[in-house]
Amino acid sequence: MGNTKPIKRGKTEVYVANDVFELCDILDLTPQDAIEIEFRAKLRDKIKDVVARKKLTHEQAAKLSGTSRTKLTAILNGNTSGVSSDLLLRILYSLGFRTKVSFTRVRATA
Repeated sequence: MGNTKPIKRGKTEVYVANDVFELCDILDLTPQDAIEIEFRAKLRDKIKDVVARKKLTHEQAAKLSGTSRTKLTAILNGNTSGVSSDLLLRILYSLGFRTKVSFTRVRATA
């Protein structure tokens, strides 16, 4: 584990992550994993926000996006396991949103 230090809680060590990169450090995942997790989380959060703001039922949102209610409900509950970023982007588009991507340089770590 890199820079993240445990906090003692009795006999248990607890790790606290302040961002997705620290979380990936704790879980021994790569910085590339962190970028993917962050990107997918932002897409998921926007989908949840739009569905709530438009006061759509899961069934209505699923029909608009051309996916199953079960899959859409899983996404809205935070479970995107087995869901591609492409599908998340298509759902957002079907709800009336395009995604704008920006790029920033990565700091050298070596």
